[in-house]
Amino acid sequence: MRRESHVRFCERLRAKFPGPTHQTDVHFPTDISLLYDAMRKTITLTAQWCERLGLSDWRQYKYNIRHVKRLMRAAQNKKRSKAQSEDQKKKNEALMVAAHQDYLDVCERYLDKARATLVMFEQGEFASELDVVAKLEIDDFMRHAVRQIEQTRRRVVLGETIAHDEKVFSIFEPHTEWISKGKAGVPVELGVKVCILEDQHQFILHHQVMEKKTDDQVTVSMVEEAKMRFPDLNACSFDKGFHSQENQRVLPAHLELVALPRKGKLSQQARELEQSAEFVKARRAHSAVESAINGLEVHGLDMCPDHGIDGFKRYVALAVVARNIHRIGDILWAREQERVQRLTRSSERAPPYKKAA
Repeated sequence: MRRESHVRFCERLRAKFPGPTHQTDVHFPTDISLLYDAMRKTITLTAQWCERLGLSDWRQYKYNIRHVKRLMRAAQNKKRSKAQSEDQKKKNEALMVAAHQDYLDVCERYLDKARATLVMFEQGEFASELDVVAKLEIDDFMRHAVRQIEQTRRRVVLGETIAHDEKVFSIFEPHTEWISKGKAGVPVELGVKVCILEDQHQFILHHQVMEKKTDDQVTVSMVEEAKMRFPDLNACSFDKGFHSQENQRVLPAHLELVALPRKGKLSQQARELEQSAEFVKARRAHSAVESAINGLEVHGLDMCPDHGIDGFKRYVALAVVARNIHRIGDILWAREQERVQRLTRSSERAPPYKKAA
């Protein structure tokens, strides 16, 4: 079966991450909930280390965690006021700031205690390399806690707006991105975008995990890397999101047909190009994008159970391989069904002669 060199589409697939404690999804991130996650891990890991050494410094660590959680819930509830009068709104605003301040003060006290415990550990000798790893892990969660305390204080107490690039949406999966889909029912998703390139036979030729990249930033690299594996690739259809002046200039050097719609008002030359028969034919073949995305999501890529960006990339690659194997199975099944139908039709036909009596 010869592979034709026309690529059907290049589209993005959004995949989600698992959340803390091996849950199936990242919880919706707020600054105070992320602070609680960091404090919970800091207190738990420090207490477990003390237990291994027979120290009683954190013997009430479970109560400490409940204390932090109780203050977090109090701060959350203060934000749910539905007061109508201006006086009541101001009072509720003051109560909310006070609840957040109490939460932050307690978190800072526990962080100070954790730092003192780690200093005590450092003054002695680490028993094994596992102690060094534990120290680094606790330091990492404490760093997350300090950042969330600072951002919460800036947002609630000082009334500042936190820049998007300063935010972290999961302390367990720091590479998680806030993806605005702009679709009804699913306004945002938490994950990392993946760009896939599929041919007319519904095989995925290439994919790329788009870490903090937009569609137009991966367009040329996707085509160049796919051309290295499939030199006969000569046509590709894209969405408007992949358009940029640089992409429009570079891609014709790699492809005979570039079906990349432009944004905004078109010039006469661009309008004639997009109304040409080859361009329209390529764009009509683009409608199969949803089936490929749905196929990957249905077969396991909707939620990634692996941790870390390396685990996510590995899981995406395995999902692509599984999708291609599934497509091979569909082709073989269709051929087998066609063979069975031919045999059935042949057996049902009357013979061209009669048997002698």
